[in-house]
Amino acid sequence: MDFSDKLLKQIEFIKEIDKIKYIQRKTKLFNSDRTENDAEHSWHLAVMAMVLSEHANQSVDLLKVIKMVLIHDIVEIDAGDTFIYDTEKNHTNTEVERLAAQRIFGILPAEQAEELIALWEEFEAGQTHDAQFARAMDRLEPLLQNSSNNGGTWNEPGVNYEKVYAKKSVIKDGSAVLWGYAEKLIDTGVMRGILKKD
Repeated sequence: MDFSDKLLKQIEFIKEIDKIKYIQRKTKLFNSDRTENDAEHSWHLAVMAMVLSEHANQSVDLLKVIKMVLIHDIVEIDAGDTFIYDTEKNHTNTEVERLAAQRIFGILPAEQAEELIALWEEFEAGQTHDAQFARAMDRLEPLLQNSSNNGGTWNEPGVNYEKVYAKKSVIKDGSAVLWGYAEKLIDTGVMRGILKKD
């Protein structure tokens, strides 16, 4: 049986993205010493989006949000994971990530590649309601993890209340309700002594 070029490209892409399972993040699983990988992180965000979408500031296209959170870190197969509080590397959209998006999503047939690149770009820009809610999920999950792990990555050198507050404030663009909850967790972290306030 002959298989279409389209199917073969899709299978090649599916094999390629298996590599995301090997990208380790700094954050650890809830109440655990084991760090999560990018695949676990993306799956968790997708479920969070399903469960929490009613708290979005604006009505969102849930399927689109889920697609965004499932693919947003695929570029890290080539670019690696940059720690959000890294003082040497900027945790923003980089040319390296854009090239990674073009290479990896470019494995797919043109129409699918264009869709996923556009979704990735939309997530990174954070301008639409869908992207803002997707980004809120991305910032909330590690906050919940750190809170459950006696500070977790908040104990890394150079991480303090001001940096955490600034990085996590993106949550409010997607959900004022979830930002209220996040603020309380951050303040509780300070009171518990697991987040330093200068």
